[in-house]
Amino acid sequence: MLQVLSSAWALLLGIGLLMLGNGLQGTLLGVRGGIEGYSTLTMSLVMSTYFVGLLLGSWVAPGMIRRVGHVRVFAALASLISAVMVIYPALPNPFVWMLGRLIVGFCFSGVYVTAESWLNNAADNENRGKALSLYMIVMTLGLVAAQGFILIGDPAGYLPFVIASIAVSISFAPILLSISPTPAFDTAKRMTLRELMQASPLGCVGMFLIGGVFSAQFGMSAVYATEAGLKLHQVSLFAASFYVGALFMQFPLGFLSDRMDRRVLIMFVAGIAGVTSVMAMMLSGSFILLLIAAFTIGGLINPLYSLLLAHTNDFLDHDDMASASGGLIFINGLGACSGPVIIGWLMSDDIFGPNGFFLFMAVLLGVLVAYAGYRATQRSTIPVEETGVMPAMSPSVTSVAVEVAQEYAIETELEEQENASATG
Repeated sequence: MLQVLSSAWALLLGIGLLMLGNGLQGTLLGVRGGIEGYSTLTMSLVMSTYFVGLLLGSWVAPGMIRRVGHVRVFAALASLISAVMVIYPALPNPFVWMLGRLIVGFCFSGVYVTAESWLNNAADNENRGKALSLYMIVMTLGLVAAQGFILIGDPAGYLPFVIASIAVSISFAPILLSISPTPAFDTAKRMTLRELMQASPLGCVGMFLIGGVFSAQFGMSAVYATEAGLKLHQVSLFAASFYVGALFMQFPLGFLSDRMDRRVLIMFVAGIAGVTSVMAMMLSGSFILLLIAAFTIGGLINPLYSLLLAHTNDFLDHDDMASASGGLIFINGLGACSGPVIIGWLMSDDIFGPNGFFLFMAVLLGVLVAYAGYRATQRSTIPVEETGVMPAMSPSVTSVAVEVAQEYAIETELEEQENASATG
């Protein structure tokens, strides 16, 4: 772990600051939208364009990096992000915000691809797993810290947006000034969506559904909290609870994933998260219960993403795992793009009001439980000893990190098989 820190501390620091800026701008817009009097449907359109940008960036960014290099792409995209952060309060208009969110999503996708390539280059086979774990932890801590910064200054003014801009601007200084060499960039050839669906129907359907749920917690939690009448510090705590839960629950569920039928665990995890969403609808008048619900849902949704990745890998040849990552990210992105729009409609006053936020997640999670149960009747269970390691991943990473995680899982599995053969 110390070796990873010594070789990649600048990158990890930069990622933490980037996530601080990203998490802060999302929550700020949710609160500022309420101050400006925008409807939930309007804000859902604003929030959804971020995920559209992410999806576009995941396809365009690799080509940009190949043409002009990591350093130029990273610096240019981070500079654009910083500029948009200041434009938000200067031009409080829904169409400007939609364009800004689209640009920010596109740029963050490119920044993540660049950073993850650097991280992979800084690690070796022995510490790659630890590097990925640190990356996930730093990203989550950045999102958690962002919710505290929203309390600095009035969201109706400029200061919180300026803080987000400064965090992003500072983030690329330690990275670009570090002595780490520029990595070679290459990504695996992608599998077609048809091939992916044939290999793992549950993995593909689950990825789409989880994309919608993740976009709810990342894009619409502040909008919900504002519509529900929570005070500013309560909005901050509520949004942070999703990410604190993710920080604590990823590894315990990863432990279980490597020791039981993953379809059963997927049903169990999705079922608990779905029931929690229903309970949050019924008991939304209690702020403490809302925090518990956010902690539980966030703590289960992020590991569920990793579970679905691992389940898909169980039905792929080793040579296909890395190439499948692009398709899985794309499917997840499609779900994320549509999520906020549907939530915004459900949260309209003439539909379900603020409770539409939790209703949306409950329905998607219920569908996942039902479909996982159905798939369990269509295919025999793979023995636990023949399944691979579950890579700890977040829905906010790009296919580069997923490819690295899958390659690490393959290496770990092969080492375990060799050790078992040697001791046998």
